[in-house]
Amino acid sequence: MPAITVDNNLTLPRVDPPAIADAVERTVKSVTTAPRGFEGEGFPVRRAFHGVEMTDLDPFIHLDQMGEVEYAPGEPKGTPWHPHRGFETVTYMIDGIMEHQDSEGGGGVITNGDTQWMTAGSGMLHKEAPPEALVMSGGLFHGFQLWVNLPKKDKWLPPRYQDLRGGESTLLTTPDGGALIRLIAGRLDDHEGPGDTHTPITMIHATLHPGARLQLPWRPDFNALAYVLNGLGSFGLERRPAQGGQLVVYGDGDAITIGANQSQESRSPDLDVLILGGLPIREPVAWYGPFVMNTRAELIQAFEDFEAGKLGRIPHAPPPADG
Repeated sequence: MPAITVDNNLTLPRVDPPAIADAVERTVKSVTTAPRGFEGEGFPVRRAFHGVEMTDLDPFIHLDQMGEVEYAPGEPKGTPWHPHRGFETVTYMIDGIMEHQDSEGGGGVITNGDTQWMTAGSGMLHKEAPPEALVMSGGLFHGFQLWVNLPKKDKWLPPRYQDLRGGESTLLTTPDGGALIRLIAGRLDDHEGPGDTHTPITMIHATLHPGARLQLPWRPDFNALAYVLNGLGSFGLERRPAQGGQLVVYGDGDAITIGANQSQESRSPDLDVLILGGLPIREPVAWYGPFVMNTRAELIQAFEDFEAGKLGRIPHAPPPADG
């Protein structure tokens, strides 16, 4: 799992654990297992939020772990053109390459450790696919896509992109250097990630070496979620076990704890965790397919606007080169 790594964690700024006397440690409310499915043209995913109450997820809507899969030549798949309105998508590539394109003329390429942040806002058409070279060669593909809700006042913002290179992430560690913390968005202690978000959130990809312990200060008004990308670990002071493909939901408090088991699987030498927190929006959610709105009437309007071409039109493909 390459993402962004360093040779020596102890060269990085350190996040001190919360003062035990002052911290209210969050206990674990639930651990759920993500079912497997397929998305787009048939690439495998795990539905990380399946079976979890929306009130525990708010402001997050949806999380797919894409892969981890080793494609043979000709197998890599993506998604066809599709609309979005009313929320933000965050696509993070751990292994592999993904190209994205939209009806506004935007697009780009993300690869190991890069993040593509798309604010759909009032609406756009969008597609994601591996580049032709990867389709021809095959290879490892692993990442995730997170949907972050927008409050009613922001659902009609103009669409925009942020392409964040992996090297832009704020890299931190623990006092003993046992964990690499990639802060992609939000604040952690006195540090800030590069992602510019409309809805206040914190997003972290943490890698814990076997036996390492990660204790983080956490905003008490945020929720707290930890999705295990791979490896074996324990969560909360009660050391609730969880492994790859499982989501941990924390209760209230202002500190979270994660520990990596001393013994890990041979194919997953470390514990990799996606840690999420956000300020709940606490507004009605009307969600169907690619639209996340506040009312059923707004959903109907979104589908009507899409069918009328008001969310954009698919760009014409360039003519093939001569010869």
